[in-house]
Amino acid sequence: MWWNNGMDWGAMGGGGWVVMTVLMLAFWALVVGGVVALFRSGRPTDSGSAMTAERSAENVLDERFARGEIDEQEYHARRAVLSSTQRR
Repeated sequence: MWWNNGMDWGAMGGGGWVVMTVLMLAFWALVVGGVVALFRSGRPTDSGSAMTAERSAENVLDERFARGEIDEQEYHARRAVLSSTQRR
């Protein structure tokens, strides 16, 4: 309802408009932040590609050899198998 021929601040008063403006800005910041978070979490990764799987297998093999879990013969044998599967 308007009193004084619309020259009043209305039912909220002067501070109410400030509060509403801040709340509206906060709301839109949350909406934009939510959309950005959805796009960042939904981004496809390269873990499904064959090249990444082969590289990670080689890395695991290298790490196992470096830790001494496998000997040099086994390392070279497995490395040969991995390199032959990469050429296919």
